[in-house]
Amino acid sequence: MYVFKAAVVGAGTMGGEIAQTIASAGLPVVLKDVEQKFVDQGLEKARETTHGQLAGLVQKEKITQDGADRQLGEISGRISGTTEYEGFGDVDFVVEAVPERMQIKQAVFAELDAVTPGHAILASNTSSLSITEMGEATSRPDKVVGFHYFYPASIMRLIEVIEGDETSEETVTAALNFAQQIRKQPIRCAEVPGFVVNRILNSAVSEIWRAQEEEGLDIKEIDKVVQESKAAPMGPFYLTDLLGLDTVLHVAEHLHESYGDRFFVHSQMKELVEAGNLGQKTGKGFYEHG
Repeated sequence: MYVFKAAVVGAGTMGGEIAQTIASAGLPVVLKDVEQKFVDQGLEKARETTHGQLAGLVQKEKITQDGADRQLGEISGRISGTTEYEGFGDVDFVVEAVPERMQIKQAVFAELDAVTPGHAILASNTSSLSITEMGEATSRPDKVVGFHYFYPASIMRLIEVIEGDETSEETVTAALNFAQQIRKQPIRCAEVPGFVVNRILNSAVSEIWRAQEEEGLDIKEIDKVVQESKAAPMGPFYLTDLLGLDTVLHVAEHLHESYGDRFFVHSQMKELVEAGNLGQKTGKGFYEHG
């Protein structure tokens, strides 16, 4: 199946950039959220991301400024925002990017099942939740699949394609092909807690979290050492702020419940989330954000 039009539900931390990756590949995409302010933030994020990419090409003299301005208008023009489901009647592929709570995701999938054409694939950007359970909220579990981007979606090429118990081979193939259509590198994953990347990433970062907590190490110093050693592009605590402490905590708790003590839950992160300090999106997490 070839995708001619797509949609993204959830215009938050990831949604705007996900829409941008699709629009940059030449496809029209609808970006939906529950309030217009969230839609506007997602549209602005997509525009800012596109502007930054094109500015880099101008600086490298690969395109002219006139060409960049034209492309910015074209790419931004392919993304339409909405707070309702108008425009979903002819989509081929939907990426759900709402908060990591099964109850919310199942509600969204039930709505998508009702408003999208029968051939449409319903995909989730979940980083750890069950695709099978999401599919149970629809009449087409064979067309429900995981489609997990990594942050920042506009830069990271990897996408995990996760098959639930009822996901058909045709749907998995279509999702793999769509990832390549939007210039991403897909890997196929079984439905296990954490899938592939988060199991690897969290098994490593758990040891950093554990050492920091047990030894009282300075968080900023840890991040500085990790970044300067080029072990990763940025330190784990700053990255957590960018991703959202609530999202990272949910994954950490899910992996701890699934696999035991080899996955560590950082107590300060839990305290920050309980206080409503979720990182960059709220202005404060492990760091202060202006």
